[in-house]
Amino acid sequence: MLAIVIVTYFSERVVGDCLRSLAAAGAGDARVIVVDNDSADATLDRAREALPAVQIVPTGRNAGFAAAVNAGIAAAPGCDVLVLNPDIRLAPGAVTALREALTEPGTGITVPRLTDDSGHRHLSLRRRPTVLRALGEALLGGHRAGRVPALGELVVAADAYERPGTHDWATGAAWLVSRRCLDATGPLDERYFLYSEETEYMLRAGEHGFAVRYVPAARAVHLGGEQSTSSRLWALSAANRVRLHRQLHGLTGALLMRLAVTLNEALRAAARGRAGGERHRAALRALWPLPRWPRETARPAPGYVCFSAQDWWYHNQAHSDFQLMRSIAAHREVLVVNSIGMRMPTPGKSTQVARRIARKLRSVAKLVREPLPGFHVMSPLPLPFYGSPLLRALNATLVRAQVRAVCRALGMRRPAVVVTLPTAWDVVRPMARRSLVFNRSDRHSAFPEADATTIGAMERALLARADRVVYVSRALMAEERPLTGERAHFLDHGVDLRHFTRTADLPPDLADIPGPRIGFFGALDDFVVDFELLERLAVELPEASLVLVGDSTAPMERLTKYPNVHWLGFRPYERIPAYGSGFDVAIMPWRDNAWIRHANPIKLKEYLALGLPVVSTEFAELAAYTGLVRSAATHAGFVEAVRRTLDTGGPATPEELRASVRDASWSARARELMALAEGER
Repeated sequence: MLAIVIVTYFSERVVGDCLRSLAAAGAGDARVIVVDNDSADATLDRAREALPAVQIVPTGRNAGFAAAVNAGIAAAPGCDVLVLNPDIRLAPGAVTALREALTEPGTGITVPRLTDDSGHRHLSLRRRPTVLRALGEALLGGHRAGRVPALGELVVAADAYERPGTHDWATGAAWLVSRRCLDATGPLDERYFLYSEETEYMLRAGEHGFAVRYVPAARAVHLGGEQSTSSRLWALSAANRVRLHRQLHGLTGALLMRLAVTLNEALRAAARGRAGGERHRAALRALWPLPRWPRETARPAPGYVCFSAQDWWYHNQAHSDFQLMRSIAAHREVLVVNSIGMRMPTPGKSTQVARRIARKLRSVAKLVREPLPGFHVMSPLPLPFYGSPLLRALNATLVRAQVRAVCRALGMRRPAVVVTLPTAWDVVRPMARRSLVFNRSDRHSAFPEADATTIGAMERALLARADRVVYVSRALMAEERPLTGERAHFLDHGVDLRHFTRTADLPPDLADIPGPRIGFFGALDDFVVDFELLERLAVELPEASLVLVGDSTAPMERLTKYPNVHWLGFRPYERIPAYGSGFDVAIMPWRDNAWIRHANPIKLKEYLALGLPVVSTEFAELAAYTGLVRSAATHAGFVEAVRRTLDTGGPATPEELRASVRDASWSARARELMALAEGER
């Protein structure tokens, strides 16, 4: 299904022609939605005259382009969405061509060839913004710089506009977005209000694996021109270029982009004199000083600081810390502090020591970034020597200073603090905060490489001092009830049902593996995954392929030496459902230790959402899934359960498995956590 969303604001002179062009363009039975930003002229009258069946969605205020597009998307569930400016005139067959191109593999967004009303081509295609390209445009001008890809953001080559192809992004006057891309990428970032919102969205879609495809066979006239005549809009566009770079590359990258854009505007203000340079002087005033976001789009307090047990840059981004904070970021400003560790990796105690240290240093080098709207990530430089009281105190002071500095930059004065890793206790103890929530996702003192005495003391301090303690394990919550009392709360994991949906479009590297397939996706950590059990599966079920998708902290040669073992390594979160869709049985081969006995793996719900039959080793939380999952207490029993599942299927149908987690959304879990952290429960 197709929905066409047109955003209007005092658009009475242009919206009628836009709507009248749809039928010949191939809109067919598409839903047509006009989202109006509180126009005080005859915009809506002209819209109804041109198309009586049009659906009107009023925002009740001048909410900005991004917010209006999001309102239109929300009014069209399940539809691909064609977003149009009201000053667009679609040529015959344009919608048909855009929809056909959307079926190209890997495509998430299609854009047409744009011209002005005289037929002159608009340069609508763009490369990813960089500081070097901004400098190139400042010194050479946009058109000259665009001739050299490294120096210009604007695509100027004539042949690029004559042939289909993919590009980093395109101007957002007309763009068709697939429902699959919308579901995976999420809403437009409403903080931009106007300008750079389509840039951010298309770049984000690319990071999720969805290409922006240019379709020259689809043609449209774009009248445009308001930005070039309005100093206010020109200034907003310049400021948002810097804001986008800050979101993508952190504070240091934003400073460099700010200087490059300032140079551009200053040179043009000087060259064009008093009258012609006014819009450039307005841009300079907007850039220095530069508010983080316009006041009307700032997020409400309190912000959230989450001390995660994982690292966003190299761990699985499906972990509960990240899922919860991503959902909270739709309502509050969020800062995720990547794991500060529980020990320094050392030879003899840790595996792959050099690799672990190197990846942490790479993470620290990223400083502070905003990979998603309102979702900031920092990697403080830690000194994880928790066995020495002096070094432990020094580490806490060092990390706290870094976190406080970032909180000040983000305007977080008294954030709600969520702690998952117990070593964060020393850091947060003296911090000003609205509340402290201990996310008791695991018993970290049971971690094999940890100093159990030191980490256990930190856990007990958090259990005693936190305002709320949330658990994903009922068994662990019951054991610690004497310490937590009424402050304890069971907060089960969620699952992204829209994301974890089966598809017939299997990744090529999986499709080439012969079935039946016994599958696992997730981190292959040697302290939780039973590698001996995996090896036994490979040996005793040679007729099946054992497919392992995920990064490993242990040498994999003991498994990959078998011809039926296929280790595919790390794959991005966006592609995990496609890999899971090719499994005949999904496994959870956990070790029998204190860590696992008090665990509640997120992947169980992800497997069930995909409708996969599951075989697991036993742990307490499985009691809630009786009749849905097969479990075994021994290696022999596990192998037999897998063999039985391959032969006869699981204990429940795929529909029943998916239905069992239908109400377990991450957004619902996040709202529950927010109510606890903000004192509403």
